[in-house]
Amino acid sequence: MRSDNIKWATLVPEFVVSDLAKSLQFWCDYIGFEVMYDRKEEYFVYLGMGEAQVMLEQYNPADREWETGIMEKPFGRGINFQIEVNAIAPILKRLQEANYNVFIDVEDRWYRAEDVEFGQKQFLVQDPDGYLLRLIENLGERKVAE
Repeated sequence: MRSDNIKWATLVPEFVVSDLAKSLQFWCDYIGFEVMYDRKEEYFVYLGMGEAQVMLEQYNPADREWETGIMEKPFGRGINFQIEVNAIAPILKRLQEANYNVFIDVEDRWYRAEDVEFGQKQFLVQDPDGYLLRLIENLGERKVAE
């Protein structure tokens, strides 16, 4: 439930999903999000994990349409959502136990920003509708090698 004690993100993506129950299993049971509040009658949930927040709403063609094109899988083509977590190992374990395939296996990557590089252990996975998530674990930063 909304509360003044919760820090609400200023940018929250809303994912239109085909089956809210399947999406909740993925986002909560496998990735680790928790329901912050829901509107069951609208098939809507607001999820949070750490400082990350997302909204899920089951597609309803009779509802006011915000879709800018035909909804066909994989949804969200051309975008990935980076989510920083404390550790990716527990998430990977839950996905493996559920026989859920990852899109890109775990890798260490360093990204340059001016004269430093930011490191992250990362992997990519698609949710049941094809939205692409990049889960990252912070590896710190280092000076760019000359």
